Amino acid sequence: MNRRLLGLVIVFSFITALTILLGSTGMISPSSTIKPLGLFYIEETFFGNMTAESPEAVTAIVWDYRGLDTIYETTVFFLAVVAGIAVFRVSRTPGSRRGIGLTDISRTSTKIVFTIITVVSASIALHGHLTPGGGFQGGSTLAVAPLLVIPVFSYYALLSRKITPSLLVGLRGLALTSIALVAMLPVIRGLEIVTNVRFYPAYILGQLVSGSLIYYNSFEYIAVGTGFVAIFLYLSYEEEFYKTEMGGEGYE
Repeated sequence: MNRRLLGLVIVFSFITALTILLGSTGMISPSSTIKPLGLFYIEETFFGNMTAESPEAVTAIVWDYRGLDTIYETTVFFLAVVAGIAVFRVSRTPGSRRGIGLTDISRTSTKIVFTIITVVSASIALHGHLTPGGGFQGGSTLAVAPLLVIPVFSYYALLSRKITPSLLVGLRGLALTSIALVAMLPVIRGLEIVTNVRFYPAYILGQLVSGSLIYYNSFEYIAVGTGFVAIFLYLSYEEEFYKTEMGGEGYE
């Protein structure tokens, strides 16, 4: 066993032993009371006078009570994706040709898993105002589906169906613009930006949609999913293609 691994084992053992010791002596124990801010969210998110009409407190906090913070965070993530795409500096996609891919068994199982992932990701996003989840989690899950397709079918399977980085970035831009519109529309009626149920209906056709929360989750779902898939596609292109784009060696 080398010295580095031995040192890690010793440190981990020490921390574990110390945690058990402090916990058994009562020096470390969970709080028996709820902080006022936490109590406010518990009481108000669905039943209170400042309700967000959502039983899912985390979504209510993220998109309602501290919605401006989330708008800024979404903007930062958008800029991160833009920076990542700018690094590649390509003006086109590789030429159309058939990739090799993997075996028929792998292809069939991937088709099944792809469908399951897509359905589950949509459920995570669309039920984010009711159960743990939301647009970011759903979009991240959605991005896994094309990530499976790329090694199994090759990225040409996506490009041949017109799923290109340009299209994905365009969809992401539309989704982010929609988020901004949902946040700004209440201003028309003299309300604050990111206003929720005072402007948007909490129920549609008898179904709880929690005002603006379902719109935020839906558009965030599209924005995150398309952003990640665009990056995955760029990362899957061959090195020779980028050399051609940058004026280097040829690409055949």
